[in-house]
Amino acid sequence: MQLLSYAILAIGKFDTVNKVQIRSLRQLVLGSYMVALVPLIALLWQSQQDFDDVSYVTTLNTQFFVSVGIELRDLELIGDDVERYIKQYQVLPNPQLEELADFAIVRFEDKLKFLCNMLGGLSECSVMTGHVSRLKEYDEFNDQLLVNAQLARFSQSIDTIKDQVGNAVKIRVQEQQEHFENIQRRQGWSTGLLVLLSLALILVAAQLIVKPVRKLQEIIHAIASSSQKLPEKSASAPRELMAVEKDLFWLNDRLQQLEKVRTALLRHASHELKTPLASIKEGCAILENEVVGRLSSGQAEVVGLLNSSTERLNLLVVKLLDYNALLQQAEPTFRPIDIADMIEDCASEYKLLLSQNHQTIHTTIDEKVKVVSDEELLRRILDNLVSNAIAYAKTDSEIGIEVSQNNQHVMIDVMNEGTPISMEARAEIFEPFKRGKDKRNDKVMGAGLGLSIVADCARLLNGDVIIVDRHENEVCFRVRLPRGE
Repeated sequence: MQLLSYAILAIGKFDTVNKVQIRSLRQLVLGSYMVALVPLIALLWQSQQDFDDVSYVTTLNTQFFVSVGIELRDLELIGDDVERYIKQYQVLPNPQLEELADFAIVRFEDKLKFLCNMLGGLSECSVMTGHVSRLKEYDEFNDQLLVNAQLARFSQSIDTIKDQVGNAVKIRVQEQQEHFENIQRRQGWSTGLLVLLSLALILVAAQLIVKPVRKLQEIIHAIASSSQKLPEKSASAPRELMAVEKDLFWLNDRLQQLEKVRTALLRHASHELKTPLASIKEGCAILENEVVGRLSSGQAEVVGLLNSSTERLNLLVVKLLDYNALLQQAEPTFRPIDIADMIEDCASEYKLLLSQNHQTIHTTIDEKVKVVSDEELLRRILDNLVSNAIAYAKTDSEIGIEVSQNNQHVMIDVMNEGTPISMEARAEIFEPFKRGKDKRNDKVMGAGLGLSIVADCARLLNGDVIIVDRHENEVCFRVRLPRGE
């Protein structure tokens, strides 16, 4: 009952703490620790009570055993005096011996009465009382044999009392041992239950601390994944964490504003650039076709430079629009895809460029592979990786596309025999507007968005893209997508 009371008390205190508005993180931590310590404090209090009980019982029984031993020894000594004085009186009757014998019998009666009252339940006490009553008439005994018989029964009764006292002491010791064992068992159960209760309270208190932190993690993950809706604001939490949560909501609003500004800037800039760019391209075409007159060699060279710059600017505008569209991509739609047909369509679009560089594409697809993905995003990945491989691969070389799977991922490897990518370049090669320093085969300066589009598309598909080292190829980009049914 005491243990149950402690548990109810602890839980009641904990509920009180839980209902009270938590003002600060320090208050939450300290309050949680104090609540978790309540069962341990109750355990210490109960242990102290049990220790006092053991100490009291030990002291009481020790005093009892000592008193019984002393009284039993005195009873035995006085019994010896009674026998000796009666025997002496039978040999030499005189008033002094009679007085000593009577006094010894009175003392024996007192000791016997005290010892019997102390122990209680000694069956031999009534028998010994009868023997003492008959011994009081020792002066009337005329037969020595009768005296000896009475003294023998008296002595035997004393031995019987000693045996019964010993048995009573053993029973008392056994009861004491059982009492200690009960206390030990109770202490063990109390310790186990209170420790479990304390651990449960610690876990619940830890949950009170972890819950708002997890809420912050959810908000951070939602911001990182550009989620349109953040988790609901916490109704009650430590003020420090609520302040951080408020800042995160403000940060999300600010990021959305900046995202809108960036998107609008890219959209308007790209759109506004296309109009003068079309005019420039039209003008360059008129000059190049010599519609307004023949061009000198110097003028033709200038027109060629204008055309190349126009193509470069057009490529940059297209890439910006493509990258902006990717960042505005909604949730991907996953469905089964025939990866072989997609790779074949992608390779056919680059047939002319491949023939110019004397390059070929070799495809290896595991028949067991089942690709479940978003068709548009996966096609962007293939387009950019194949375009990048053609641009940086050696002429008269083979570009490999290998599709395989393991227990967790579908892997698409695009390999080429180009210049190996250094470890320094790998750290930033997938960032926007980071171009490779190697010379391109198509003589077109890239915008530095192709591989970043690959990385963003893979992220939207819950996968990633990495650079792996293979013995048979010098450059290999591997896209890992989660397997799906």
